Amino acid sequence: MSRVCELTGKGPMTGNNVSHANNKTRRRFLPNLNDTTLQSESLGRSFKLRISAAALRSVDHRGGLDKFLAKAKDTELSANALKIKKAIKKSGMEADALT
Repeated sequence: MSRVCELTGKGPMTGNNVSHANNKTRRRFLPNLNDTTLQSESLGRSFKLRISAAALRSVDHRGGLDKFLAKAKDTELSANALKIKKAIKKSGMEADALT
């Protein structure tokens, strides 16, 4: 399982551990990933995603998964998140056609 956020594309970064004697050794900064279940209002179902804590706050700030995915760039999203985005877009078009 890769250590990449499915919504923001945030992955591991590298840097240095610096000791008191100023010795530097390489290290990795891993993203704070959590397995969460997010609800889609337009599709009426939930989706399990592995996202970072910062992405979860962004989803809450934008008003839910549907609104977050509407503004998200396709290059940052995982294949699973892209499928959800396309399904949401398709259901929105069907709702517009019915009205």
